[in-house]
Amino acid sequence: MARFEALLTSSGSELLDRLASEAGAGGGIGGGGGARGTAGPRQALRLGTRLRVDYPTDLVVDALGQHELRTAAGAKFSRAMEMFFTRAGLEQASPQVVAEHTASRYAAGDTVADLCCGIGGDMLALAGHHRVIAVDVDPLHLRVARANADVLGVGGSVTTVLSDVRDVDLAGADAVFVDPARRAGQRRLRTGDSEPPLAWCLELAGRVAKVGIKAAPGLPREAVPAGWELEFIAVGRDLKEAVAWSPALATTGTRATLLPGGHTLTPAPAGYGAPAVPVRAPGEYLLDPNPAVTRAGLVAELARELGAWKIDERIAFLSADAPIRTPFGRPLRVIDSAPWNQKQLPARLRALDIGSVDIRRRGLAGDVDELRKRLKLSGTRRATLVMTRVDNRPWGLTCLTDE
Repeated sequence: MARFEALLTSSGSELLDRLASEAGAGGGIGGGGGARGTAGPRQALRLGTRLRVDYPTDLVVDALGQHELRTAAGAKFSRAMEMFFTRAGLEQASPQVVAEHTASRYAAGDTVADLCCGIGGDMLALAGHHRVIAVDVDPLHLRVARANADVLGVGGSVTTVLSDVRDVDLAGADAVFVDPARRAGQRRLRTGDSEPPLAWCLELAGRVAKVGIKAAPGLPREAVPAGWELEFIAVGRDLKEAVAWSPALATTGTRATLLPGGHTLTPAPAGYGAPAVPVRAPGEYLLDPNPAVTRAGLVAELARELGAWKIDERIAFLSADAPIRTPFGRPLRVIDSAPWNQKQLPARLRALDIGSVDIRRRGLAGDVDELRKRLKLSGTRRATLVMTRVDNRPWGLTCLTDE
């Protein structure tokens, strides 16, 4: 803790500013991660040696580490170069765009208890419009969260509490957001496990009606009780997390949300009598649904919305005979469709003047790397090769991107 406090002193701030300035000038200072503003370990060693002339060794080491984390955090936070991080805290923190979305689910004026707040990623988004009680059992993470709140100008809205979240009095909270840890020390917990466990998090709704629970995107839909909403959130095509919303905040059973656009897909209302989605051979266009749609179990809903059909009962690809335009999937134009025959595949691709392929495999076993080596293509066009199933038969489709 004392070493982190040193980064907050005038000397620490001066050193961090100096590192940011050198990186901004294109000098590169970091440990070789390949990110902008970083360089190899030799350059970092030379810089560290120079800095030790003016600053204590521990401060130089910690500032270099903090600068490296800030650089990496730029993919998640717009003001990362002003913030503070730990490696574990940055790994678990929600991207800013996701945190701002989840914070918007709470009513203006709510006092929100942010349990297991970590370095404060969700707390910072909440504090923009709410009073926040930020709780964590890790004193370093709590101190980092406080520093981040002060740096970003929302410290006046935040009260920090050092405690096991299971011991906290929630009497002053109108709502709760909890991000249970999926690590125990350096060990990653099994998929679906967390600390505190999901069962404890769900029981919070018996104490405070408005509850949001951040979970890994692999959380099964059946793990959430009836009356709760399970929202799967993607940034672009990258599925980031699932959030379970208690009945007081839920508006549907499941939801797919795409950021940064804020597009959402939900099931048809109960009793709507939605027609079954037909299963037919691939048409002229193929649609690869966003992973958030697939995890939310809304592929059929998307098909009905688009007037598309499935190519297999169990496979999440959709098809149509007209161009498909939707934020919820990636469209591909089919230029070849046939039962899977790996021996004939190279000749078929050469006949289509295909020189390189992006291979997607869904529902069909095969070694993608080995297949790519054996194709030996030399054409001028780039295509997407889809290894899949059509009506439960192994199938191959050659497609061009139609975006």
